[in-house]
Amino acid sequence: MVDAIHHTTLKNGLRVIAQKIHGVSGVGISVNYRVGFRTEFRSRSGFAHLFEHMMFQGSRNVARGEHFARIQARGGVVNANTFPDSTDYYQVVPSSSLEHVLELEADRMGFLDVTQDALDTQRDVVKEEIRLQVAGRPYGGFPWTVLPSVLYRKWENAHNGYGELTDLNAATVTDCAEFFDSFYAPGNAVLAMCGDIDPRTALEAARRCFARVPARTVPHLPDVSEPLGHEPLSGTCYDPLAPRPALAMGCRLPDAATDLSAYAAHVVLSHLLTSGAGARLRSALASLGSQVDSATGLFGPLMAKDPDTFVIVVHHPSGLADEVVSLVTEQATEVADGAARGAETQRAIATAVSRHYQNLDSLAHRVRSLARGALLFDQPGITEELARTVARTNPDSLATAAATLAQPNGRAVLSLIPEEAKEAAA
Repeated sequence: MVDAIHHTTLKNGLRVIAQKIHGVSGVGISVNYRVGFRTEFRSRSGFAHLFEHMMFQGSRNVARGEHFARIQARGGVVNANTFPDSTDYYQVVPSSSLEHVLELEADRMGFLDVTQDALDTQRDVVKEEIRLQVAGRPYGGFPWTVLPSVLYRKWENAHNGYGELTDLNAATVTDCAEFFDSFYAPGNAVLAMCGDIDPRTALEAARRCFARVPARTVPHLPDVSEPLGHEPLSGTCYDPLAPRPALAMGCRLPDAATDLSAYAAHVVLSHLLTSGAGARLRSALASLGSQVDSATGLFGPLMAKDPDTFVIVVHHPSGLADEVVSLVTEQATEVADGAARGAETQRAIATAVSRHYQNLDSLAHRVRSLARGALLFDQPGITEELARTVARTNPDSLATAAATLAQPNGRAVLSLIPEEAKEAAA
């Protein structure tokens, strides 16, 4: 059981949220900043992710690397992630350690150490991460590092968020200092706390700990809006390590901030097509020896603002890309024409709702969702509202979502080709 969400805004502009969760042990704390891949600028791709690493390199009262050590010494977990529109820093610790974590977060929000040595070290760490996660593994970064460049036109939406090595090499300490001063201002952040806490006490603790963080000017955010495309879009990428071809299809999602019902229908559509061995698209593509998955959002539901992408990824035998596209279009068209009404739709709805609440059982997931919901949508409870909206999805909304996927105009198709196939065709 969860209590109502309590919230306040501190004098320095930091928004703070607290929620008691009954029946759990410990507390989740997440500080989310309104900065991500889409707030980067040309010649500094990958900078948001690089700076995520810099935030663990010490501050006025916390030595370099000590943030992790202090959390782990208290039996807690700590991590951070960069997404298109936000970067989150989260911890799950015993409730008695709440104020200690708040002190750590306040210290780096207000007084981060930005040094050449830290930049050089973390730049090398990020470059190694790219080598391991993208260049050094089959299908590394596929499709999120490449598909946006096919579907979108604005650089902010289209570029690879991991960044180009030349851009990472060009980053300077001055860049870091300016980036921190602007995008890591308290008025550009949301702090969320949830778990075995008294919300009012937690809000007061936040007020004490963050009172010393000075207010800074909140940055101007880029306009990333784009009109819908009106023609089929396609692209090709090559992977020297891939054992066989793959294909990613993407189409624009509705704006969750203005039409959560239409967005929820795409969540249901994803489960209807690919969740479970008997799912419609999974069964159809099995006849081609292909495996398929889908996702609402490049990083999952409500992980980014509009525009975001409904994604289907298929790994298939050589020479079958056209058949795969035809089967996806055929299945989407059937759903758009009402073929999935009844038990099939109800199964997809039940699966979607169940997955949402299973995720919310995790304090780390819930506290990040609270902070991200407030930061991106001004609705800290939007994740639970999405689950309720999914449960109310009707066949007509589902059919409309499927019709978007079935329509080639505005849909992007990205083909991944193994390097040996590229060489054979040359």
